[in-house]
Amino acid sequence: MKTGALLGHGMVPLAIMALLSAQPVAAKVTGAEVIRAADGTLTVRWQATGPVDVLVASDPQASVKEAQVVSAADLDGSFIDKEGSTEARRFFTIRDRQDGSAVHVAERVLPLEQGSNFRDIGGYPAAGGKTIRWGTIYRSGATPLLTVQDQARIRALGLRNMIDLRSDEERVLAPSRIDGVAYSAIGYQMGSMMNTGAAMRNGAALYHNFPKFFAPQLKVIFDKLKRNEGPLAFNCSAGQDRTGFASAMVMSALGVPRDVIVRDYLLSTEYRRPQFELPRINPELYKDNPVALMFARYQGAPGADKPQPLLEADGTPYLAGAFAEIETKWGSVDNYLRDEIGLTAQDIAALRRSYLE
Repeated sequence: MKTGALLGHGMVPLAIMALLSAQPVAAKVTGAEVIRAADGTLTVRWQATGPVDVLVASDPQASVKEAQVVSAADLDGSFIDKEGSTEARRFFTIRDRQDGSAVHVAERVLPLEQGSNFRDIGGYPAAGGKTIRWGTIYRSGATPLLTVQDQARIRALGLRNMIDLRSDEERVLAPSRIDGVAYSAIGYQMGSMMNTGAAMRNGAALYHNFPKFFAPQLKVIFDKLKRNEGPLAFNCSAGQDRTGFASAMVMSALGVPRDVIVRDYLLSTEYRRPQFELPRINPELYKDNPVALMFARYQGAPGADKPQPLLEADGTPYLAGAFAEIETKWGSVDNYLRDEIGLTAQDIAALRRSYLE
């Protein structure tokens, strides 16, 4: 039978099949992560169907050509880097040996000695099949007790802007120790944020206040992002509630799926270290300061150093309260960002060009 007849009936000659099977197959990389050991050693892990090169750089914007190859034709899905104890962050690239495609990955949490919940929102899936760039947007708890080593690590990030979401009282009680970075804050009283008894007793109720109350702060964050004034960080005291809401809105603007946003939000229970978010308060020195007395009572409560899950009794994340408020009053997050925060479709497109890869 002739070859043409075989092809015409949808069959492939053995010679062509052999040629096709000999072609290299791209080693699709998935599940990339960086894990830090107690001694500062970093382990890069991934899954792939073929050999990859592992490269590293201290600049998140470094091109593949500027990065250093630290492991070539790696097949075992793991690379141990012993330079993680240095002040500069380590940004890794896992490059497919066959087609040159690359996946970028770094540590999620900055390894601070006396910091809390300081982390990068890079690497998350976003609009158009892209991911958020590493090393451009950080979220954090308060930083009043940073060590000298911590300050050096943060300086190495090259932050250009820091937006503090805390109240006037909190910023006086626990001043930031991040120096040399443009600082923005919009003043308000703690009591005005918790303007209902329900909000004082119930986390979800408090979150219903956030979309309107923190619109001015969100405008500042997005204004900095639109002008490419990054890398930037935004923070509150715990880095979980107000910061969690702000992060959810930034990630929403970048097209991150809702379930991914919620998973990132819930990481605060793992990454918080409350003992470093506020100096120890002596209530005798603050008898006329109700906010200081509130925090002093919190510090003295059993289990105060152990973060609590950000969940209602039925397992619903508190953050759902903010999304519910937005969907009730504005119809969608897109409408909220447009009508309340002032982001145009052109702004969203520009943000995605700047912060996705």
